[in-house]
Amino acid sequence: MERVNLTNDLSLSRMVYGMWRLGDVDDTSPKTVQAKIEACLEQGITTMDQADIYGGYMAEEIMGAGLTQSIKDQIEVVTKCDILIPAGRYENVPGKYYDTSREHILASVDHSLRLMGIDKIDVLLIHRPDPLMDHHETGAALDEVVASGKVRAVGVSNFKLHDWTLLQSAMKTQLVTNQIEVSLSAHDAMTNGDLAFLQERGIAPMAWSPLGGGALMTEDNALGRVMDEVAGENGVDRAAVAVAWLLAHPSKILPVMGTNNLSRIKGFSDAFKVDMSRTTWFKLYEAALGHEVA
Repeated sequence: MERVNLTNDLSLSRMVYGMWRLGDVDDTSPKTVQAKIEACLEQGITTMDQADIYGGYMAEEIMGAGLTQSIKDQIEVVTKCDILIPAGRYENVPGKYYDTSREHILASVDHSLRLMGIDKIDVLLIHRPDPLMDHHETGAALDEVVASGKVRAVGVSNFKLHDWTLLQSAMKTQLVTNQIEVSLSAHDAMTNGDLAFLQERGIAPMAWSPLGGGALMTEDNALGRVMDEVAGENGVDRAAVAVAWLLAHPSKILPVMGTNNLSRIKGFSDAFKVDMSRTTWFKLYEAALGHEVA
């Protein structure tokens, strides 16, 4: 599978396995977790996407229990921090809020390393823009975790370009990615500057919810009919079409695929079988827009 370089010595697989639902099933045994990761590895998908908050602060630990040394040697781990909710180790906090303080970032990194049983995080992301972020403190903390060797690279998630430039202005380390929502059902990033900003800088974005939270698999409308048409022509399902549409973008989007269904995991790479010509791409785009492009 194609790989995308984030730094001179760090690359991610073009597709990423998202683990936000890892704890949403009855069977979270190490054997089951291993089967999901191994199904990814068989396709060349080596990058695993986590966040401290996933599963009520339990998903990292569930993943860690399934990581053998052999698996650890083959994967890259992306995780996130800064969202607090009254759950898990933060069950006593009074309500949901964001924390981009140095103290919280350093503590979150240590928690993530311990729970996943790894000695470094490949990419740490600030999960949400924090209105109370002191960019000097947050930037220095991110520089610190990289300098310590606990984190190889840092980035952000859900940031707008002004959030990005504010944080980057106070950092020595270069931010390497922004994980944003992009899909056929959430395509504003194609035209609002989010992707253009990253593409101009040669920064590969990560795309969460590339299947629109699963809605694209069941849509009974013009977009659904066009997706079915393209899927039939290529011998794949709608998921492969939706992901192929993202893969065709020149910014080198890395779709983050999230499912607990093993057969669907095994079919992630079907997206590369789709002949996504420029005319097919725009046919899907117009169906998503609900009108012709101007």
